[in-house]
Amino acid sequence: MKMFKFKSLKNLFVLAVLALSSAIAQTTFAQEQISKNVVLVHGAFADGSGYKKVYEILTDKGYNVRIVQLPLTGLADDVAAVKRVLDKLEGPTVLAGHSWAGAVIAEAGTDPKVESLVFIAAFVPDAGETVA
Repeated sequence: MKMFKFKSLKNLFVLAVLALSSAIAQTTFAQEQISKNVVLVHGAFADGSGYKKVYEILTDKGYNVRIVQLPLTGLADDVAAVKRVLDKLEGPTVLAGHSWAGAVIAEAGTDPKVESLVFIAAFVPDAGETVA
């Protein structure tokens, strides 16, 4: 397996856009209904503003993008914040998370609207596992 070093945060976000586009394309290829919703969830040492460029790129391509601002007060509170955003959306949704948000989207991803998860340099816990 090749490991890639990112010389800048911009390169990481370009990779994130590519990963999201790929996930959306794979999901839409397999289903008749096209995923137009994308929910972005930030990690523990960041906030939603870090997704600004990704948001702009995806909205320019016609996607309905939401960025969740996590309270970072615990897993249950963070999952609840994501679910509040999901509750306001209609139709299939791609849920993407970076770092700590991998654990958050793994929990929130059980929502029936979520058709795919994208883990961007994120924790990917198995069922019953914790981030620790």
